[in-house]
Amino acid sequence: MGGIMTGGDLRNARKRRGWTQEQAAKKLGMTQAYLSMLESGRRALSRPATARVLRRLDIPPTALPLQEELNWSASPNDLLRDEFAALGYPGFSYLHRNRAVRHNPAQVLFTALNEPDLDMRVVEGLPWLAFTFTDLDWHWLVRNVKLHDRQNRLGFTVTLAKELAQKAEDQDRSKSLSHNESLLQSSLLAKEDTYCHDSLTNAERDWLREHRTPEAQKWNILSDLNVEQLTHATS
Repeated sequence: MGGIMTGGDLRNARKRRGWTQEQAAKKLGMTQAYLSMLESGRRALSRPATARVLRRLDIPPTALPLQEELNWSASPNDLLRDEFAALGYPGFSYLHRNRAVRHNPAQVLFTALNEPDLDMRVVEGLPWLAFTFTDLDWHWLVRNVKLHDRQNRLGFTVTLAKELAQKAEDQDRSKSLSHNESLLQSSLLAKEDTYCHDSLTNAERDWLREHRTPEAQKWNILSDLNVEQLTHATS
């Protein structure tokens, strides 16, 4: 996946904090001249610098810029594991490399949902993203999943995330996710889809059609994933 933060983004974040360049440079542990070069675009933000900016300017991952498309440079599963770990997913807490947050969680969720085949451990983390970052840019996310006919996958994800919120007795999250679930219900596709497992054999599809969960059936998804299997989501 490519870069995530521009000099303009950095400048806007600094101004939102009400800091001068001199104040921000001290907070970020760099010279004012170097900060000026970053903000003007004469120097690019490295991943470590981005992580420092996010942490010290207290910028949430959901405020990171969104891109229409991300280009993979390695295995989608490997990159998504790193993205999930950086965002704090407990299921990949053992990954200590490349832990700097690199992308907006809405971007990560859309990218994952648009993948034809993912490892099950990655798939199990999708509802966690929706549960954890209920303040992500839903307008952007829904628009992009609709453009790629992935709204059923997102709907199923949101339903599982809502059930996680109910299990955790988190009424605010549950209410927010229920609202987004209702919005997606109106764009439900009649076409059957998998939950990022397009390589399923016909026999596997037939079995899942008979044994899928009510939530998966509601969204025309071939999956037997349920909230009880999401053991890392609220740990």
